[in-house]
Amino acid sequence: MNEKKQYQLTDWLPTTKKELELRGWQDVDVVLFTGDTYIDHPAFGAAVIGRVMEAEGLRVAIVPQPNWRDDLRDFKKMGRPRLFFAVSGGSMDSMVNHYTANKRLRSDDAYSSDGKAGFRPDYTTVTYCQILKKLYPDVPIVIGGIEASLRRLTHYDYWSDSLKPSILADSGADLLVYGMGELPLKEIIKKAKAGDNFSDIPQTAFMTELPPLGGGGAELHSHEDCLKDKKKFAENFKIIEEESNKIHSSIITQKIRNKTIIVNPPYPTMSSEELDRSFDLPYTRLPHPKYRNVPAFEMIKFSVNIHRGCFGGCAFCTISAHQGKQIVSRSEKSILNEIKKISEMPDFKGYLTDLGGPSANMYRMQGKDSAVCEKCKKPSCIFPKICRNLNADHRPLLDLYKKTDKLPYIKKSFIGSGVRYDLCLTESENTEINKTNREYIKELIINHVSGRLKVAPEHTSPNVLKTMRKPSFELFVKFNRIFDKINNEYALKQQLIPYFISSHPNCTEADMAELAATTKSLNFHLEQVQDFTPTPMTLASTMYYSGYDPYTMEKISTAKTKDEKLRQQQFFFWYKKEYKNQIINSLRKMRREDLIRKIF
Repeated sequence: MNEKKQYQLTDWLPTTKKELELRGWQDVDVVLFTGDTYIDHPAFGAAVIGRVMEAEGLRVAIVPQPNWRDDLRDFKKMGRPRLFFAVSGGSMDSMVNHYTANKRLRSDDAYSSDGKAGFRPDYTTVTYCQILKKLYPDVPIVIGGIEASLRRLTHYDYWSDSLKPSILADSGADLLVYGMGELPLKEIIKKAKAGDNFSDIPQTAFMTELPPLGGGGAELHSHEDCLKDKKKFAENFKIIEEESNKIHSSIITQKIRNKTIIVNPPYPTMSSEELDRSFDLPYTRLPHPKYRNVPAFEMIKFSVNIHRGCFGGCAFCTISAHQGKQIVSRSEKSILNEIKKISEMPDFKGYLTDLGGPSANMYRMQGKDSAVCEKCKKPSCIFPKICRNLNADHRPLLDLYKKTDKLPYIKKSFIGSGVRYDLCLTESENTEINKTNREYIKELIINHVSGRLKVAPEHTSPNVLKTMRKPSFELFVKFNRIFDKINNEYALKQQLIPYFISSHPNCTEADMAELAATTKSLNFHLEQVQDFTPTPMTLASTMYYSGYDPYTMEKISTAKTKDEKLRQQQFFFWYKKEYKNQIINSLRKMRREDLIRKIF
């Protein structure tokens, strides 16, 4: 068994003045503020950004969850940085972190010590930036993370039920980094050291008094026009999403009042070597010693992220909007090195909880002919059907599973990420790939399920699934049959856990009733369910607010009131006595007595 590694306080980035002194530092180059606790692990953005800057030779201090309600001493304690302040709201949008789909305040925060809520403000990035601008008006502020990334242009904010302008306008930040920030950050550091302007850095956005650039760019309807006309907001979304999905994107501009937001095109997709360098930085892989139990860390501490990006393009998901649809995979060497580091953690017992990513089974998948991909602007490579140019071969993933399981310090590796069953069930013209994909399903079910396997059909209705950009429910039924068959053959007692969403745009009460009847016929008592929450910069949120599908401009209706949402949600829980009478009453009002018989 590997020897367990011991750490000193100076192995973490400094978070207090005392920790600066332990390093012999009088000042720092960058102070990084984050809405999360400081977990020095590659799954947490603040740690990655801090370590990247450190690798560039900077002195970096990190201030996790500063107190914004007292005399602001947390914002002053590191002093004035030599280069800039960096600000991230955390690993989640702060409003998603704070509130349920019914806009109720959550009682916990998975990214805080002991899971306690209340250690970050609403609209965290904006609040931190406004404080820093008052205290240090002449120090540049660079913002990033998912909250900044998904709010970079005019966006619908569900919690205020309003359109908000680019977060650059509300925060006063000087520069916004969108997406995964390693590559733009290196250029920002180079320019900051030289005292150069930030305006031409790829994958960044900024606000200027200059008019929109002429020629070659994509100019959006202004923020003010979007406030007056919901159709214009919907039209903007189509442009933003298509540009985000292109390999060669255009500059995007949008006027707001007498200023202009300029969004520079992203960097080319990272190479495996570049991604490896990010994951191979000297993380302790542990929360800072001042924290106790942090639920988000406990969930992932024995898991490994093997790739970035997702080409699913689901209407309600922010992953492709933030990470992009192009898959960049780590090398086997980097992954196996990280597994070795996990084996050296204090309480590791030989079980990996996840060997996955944004989707569990997209490792090493990309276009067969890159020239075809370079002309493509579609949001999904697998909807409405799997692209003929996509190499959906699961062989590299199978090889990785087998090499992992041969390691002497690994007893079992589980897959905790959601599996795209449409990918492994696809029948291509290549019989070898078809054979490998069937082998993948068998290997997954026999050797990598920790009692329960998560998949996400999301709904049963063809109309709702089409709006969601999800495959036919028949594919889930097929996968469920295979899952049961293999479990029976190998005497395994495992469960398939499907995820479902209610109140999604284009979903009616009748659709939910059909969902109840369909899932009941398959012997599922649903537990992994959620009410749709509109999050910034997704297709579903745009449809929710505007009432239009941005690609067809057809009208789309959505359950919005609390009563409408509860009437849809109740169908998830038909098997609970307390819902029976109200479900029967709802079905009678719909004149669907046939479903009463099917469900009860």
